[in-house]
Amino acid sequence: MIKSDDVQNQRAEQRFKLTRVGVTGVKKPIMVKRPWGKVTLDATIDVYVDLPSDQKGSHMSRNVEVTSEVVDRSVREPVRGLEQLTSEMCDILLERHEYASYSEVDISANYYLERKSPMGRSSLENYRIKGRTENHRGGPKRTYIGVTVLGMNACPCAMESVKNQYLKKDPSLERLFDLVPTITHNQRNRSTIMIQVPEGEEVELNDLIDIVESSLSSPTHEILKRRDEAQVVIDSHENPKFVEDVVRDILSRILKRYSDFPDPTRIEVKSESEESIHKHNALAERITTFGELRK
Repeated sequence: MIKSDDVQNQRAEQRFKLTRVGVTGVKKPIMVKRPWGKVTLDATIDVYVDLPSDQKGSHMSRNVEVTSEVVDRSVREPVRGLEQLTSEMCDILLERHEYASYSEVDISANYYLERKSPMGRSSLENYRIKGRTENHRGGPKRTYIGVTVLGMNACPCAMESVKNQYLKKDPSLERLFDLVPTITHNQRNRSTIMIQVPEGEEVELNDLIDIVESSLSSPTHEILKRRDEAQVVIDSHENPKFVEDVVRDILSRILKRYSDFPDPTRIEVKSESEESIHKHNALAERITTFGELRK
């Protein structure tokens, strides 16, 4: 009797359902066409389905096949955004994995925008953009788009403490501090937005990048000459922020920019600052819906 080589379909010895099984780190080019032009993204793709408790393994080659079929087509037929690919892939994954009840696709890529330094010098700045779809068979399908932005924060707590230390020595310095911000320590900040895209709506990644950068103490730049460096430091010290401030300012700007999005729309905002005077980092996060925020 010849045994089947389909080991994946054999019964699992330890019968526990697995939430996500799949492949990670698939590299593909993606062509995106927006109203302002086309861009080719060097993307990294993670593809998952769940696995029932009685099945030994998942057919992972199907994940790679779906990725190749859908993503490779974008080189010939550009897509409007990463969310279009993740949504389509999730639908096909549930067709190919008949045993699965859930599929998920995550795509991330480096992305470049031309920015100007405080003194007007232009350079291409790097950001990370992301798309994700979570699909439940017979249930909800949620598609998200998002960005990760590097910037700079100046600590308001240390600023106030330094000011008080100086004023104890010389109260007359109060007049100076009314004109010039007190010294403080700087933090490299990494902030991420993931926003659900409602049916029939679009979210422009460039807008999300603007929202994050305007919520930090200051943007950072790849190329800075001396006058630029000085102005970035001045700008950040005149606009000190906790990570808590950053998350709340992002949420406020998101609500204003997408005021017509329905209440169930989900939003994830996370901000982490790499401390310069501590050995740990500071982090703040909110995962919520538009309806909860509007309350």
